[in-house]
Amino acid sequence: MSVCIQRLSKSWGDFAIRNIDLEVENGEYFVLLGPTGAGKTLLLETIAGFHKPDTGEIWINGKNVTSLPPEKRSIGLVPQQYMIFPHMTVKQNVEFGLKIRKVPKTEREKAVNEVLELVGLTHRRNRFPSTLSGGEQQKTALARALVIKPKILLLDEPLSALDVNTQKRLREELKAIHEELGITTIHVTHNHFEAHMLADKVAIMKNGAIVQKGLPEEVFRRPKNDFVAEFVGFENLFEGKILATRGGLATIDLGGVTVEAVTSKRGKCMVGVRPDDIILSNSLFQSSMRNVLKGRVTGLIDMGAIVNVVVKVKNVSFTALITKRSLADMGLAEGKEVYLAFKASAVHVL
Repeated sequence: MSVCIQRLSKSWGDFAIRNIDLEVENGEYFVLLGPTGAGKTLLLETIAGFHKPDTGEIWINGKNVTSLPPEKRSIGLVPQQYMIFPHMTVKQNVEFGLKIRKVPKTEREKAVNEVLELVGLTHRRNRFPSTLSGGEQQKTALARALVIKPKILLLDEPLSALDVNTQKRLREELKAIHEELGITTIHVTHNHFEAHMLADKVAIMKNGAIVQKGLPEEVFRRPKNDFVAEFVGFENLFEGKILATRGGLATIDLGGVTVEAVTSKRGKCMVGVRPDDIILSNSLFQSSMRNVLKGRVTGLIDMGAIVNVVVKVKNVSFTALITKRSLADMGLAEGKEVYLAFKASAVHVL
């Protein structure tokens, strides 16, 4: 089932989503990405039918559902707080939607058994929510949404309340379930790593509006403005001035440090370089990369499996990513001189 949103606006108190245009194709895994307060949940709940839009339309599979109640939209929703009933077992929670729809008992049993097997909760079917882990509670909410066989699945921050290891495992399970069922999915999150892992397409929201949408590689590698760039991981953002252009390459001054970029733009600009596009070396080396700079390590930030290395080149600080093993092999420490290199194509000019 496809979802088409046209010029949708909805006020909620002193906040509003404004003029939303969005298309989600049949079977697509679409991720709505943005900071807290961007309007992602309000948009999701409006799609689900919990709020009537002030203006605009919502179409599902070619049918205008703007005025239809939630139960008529063939949508399954997993809310951010899961909202599973504490006095019911896993089985009873999952079965609840089918009972409301007056599905015969034998059909209910079959559907519940199938979905519990799908999410890996068969062995927890008779447990109460208070005895479940956070991941198991999330799976219960997911199973309850899936058991009614919806055409559209809406997920509101499904992993935000879970620990890192559980998040990783459930990301993989969400991906596997989507591949098996092929259900059209809209997933809300503020975590761009989730979008990297799961999305066929993404949309970035800010202050109630969509500021960029497209394929993940397009959005994460070619952000349209500095807000999107910073949000999707361009930790190196600088004000610059293009000094010269030749053959598709531009020389850009970042305030005493010059870099080369692939652009036809002129004048003042913003420049972004992703930390994962920067290579560090203890010595000058032969490379086809257009940008090779010498600097001094001014900071090491432990991020778990990786380390953020801050290197100051004259008055400009760059952040690069490196594994802990490479950090140890290179003997990097604050105050040490180091070379950093990156391609001209890795320099994104806004």
